[in-house]
Amino acid sequence: MTLTRSILAIVFVAAAQHALIQEVRAQGAGAPDLEAILAAPKIVKALDDIKADDERTFAEQKRITEIPAPPFKEKVRAEFYQKRMQELGLKDASIDAEGNVIALRKGSGGGRPKLVVSAHLDTVFPEGTDVAVKEKDGAIVAPGIGDDSRGLAALLSLIKAINENQIGTFGDIMFVGTVGEEELGNLRGVKALFRDHADIDGFISIDGLGITRVVNQATGSHRYEFVFKGPGGHSFAEFGLPSATHAMGRAIAKIAELQPPADPKTTFTVGTVTGGTSVNAIAAEARMAVDMRSNSEEELLKLEARLLELVKEAVADENARWKSDKMTVDVKLIGDRPAGIVPMDSPIVQATQRTVAAVTKGPRPTFAGSSTDSNIAMSLGIPAVTIGGGGEGGNWHSRNEWYKPVNAWYGPQNALLTVLMLSGLDGVTKPALSVRKASK
Repeated sequence: MTLTRSILAIVFVAAAQHALIQEVRAQGAGAPDLEAILAAPKIVKALDDIKADDERTFAEQKRITEIPAPPFKEKVRAEFYQKRMQELGLKDASIDAEGNVIALRKGSGGGRPKLVVSAHLDTVFPEGTDVAVKEKDGAIVAPGIGDDSRGLAALLSLIKAINENQIGTFGDIMFVGTVGEEELGNLRGVKALFRDHADIDGFISIDGLGITRVVNQATGSHRYEFVFKGPGGHSFAEFGLPSATHAMGRAIAKIAELQPPADPKTTFTVGTVTGGTSVNAIAAEARMAVDMRSNSEEELLKLEARLLELVKEAVADENARWKSDKMTVDVKLIGDRPAGIVPMDSPIVQATQRTVAAVTKGPRPTFAGSSTDSNIAMSLGIPAVTIGGGGEGGNWHSRNEWYKPVNAWYGPQNALLTVLMLSGLDGVTKPALSVRKASK
């Protein structure tokens, strides 16, 4: 009985391997390298190991979720992640000055090309948020369970499969858990990474879930805080003074009439407003935070310039209304995420197209724009994509964020094949990723 089961298992694995190779062959140009990777016995086993490891990976995902990592306070989760990297064989894993967890796995090519594979440690949720994992309606619910605990867990699953199967690469692979990806973190972790490591040739971020959606376009964003300031006073006794709240209202009304282009997609919103001290007081101070986004850096800068003009006009209008010069505004840039794009014919995009189709045995992925850690690489002209960690989920950035591990192993399997395409499987294929001339 045991022998029969073993034979059936061998036949099943061989059939699955054959199906993958047939799918790759159907893709045409550029496919031979992936076909050779899929035919390598170590890779066949590694892909199978990732699937078999799915339950343990999901348990680790939940464990990571329950370690709070609020904005600018990712230290405890970073220390846990460093320890896990070390336990999985990356003994040199360390935490840099910015708080990123970094480990380098060397290839046979003398250090180049160097590919970064990352996921972000931080969440959007403030300190004190209940991050306990719960089950509800057949799903797992917890703040950050998908964004980006799944990416972090998928990255560890990838490391485990590579090390346990002793998979050698030509290029070096740098595994990173980044800080500051969310909101006012302003991509500080990945900015520090590229500041301190000038020899990075390619970048992959595991962020999001479904692997059939790949980000090759960086949505840029500029965020501002505007603080309107006036003399303030009693609403009746000192009526006639300019009001900070009124000035802000004028600005919001002007901003609301902006007409950004639909293509490239460009957006704006006044996200938060505060101000005043009492219903019967002329406000001495009011503030608002504004978010602007675009898939085009040029359009983003145009929108920004016009919006700044409108705020100044609003202050001037409030002063003119009361024949005053007492109203002012302080302008502070609180977020800067550059835009960028990786062409569809780039090796990193082509590699992702082939690996997704091979893993899912279905259509090639769709490509989209988003704001992720990949923004920085793309803005620097470094090939980059953001790929999904696997599974299904929703309600992002809410306390009711949910996740289901549906075909979740697709995430780390896809990451493995993409990494091997780009870095080269030692002794089997050459790297698809080129060494950047500017960084030689």
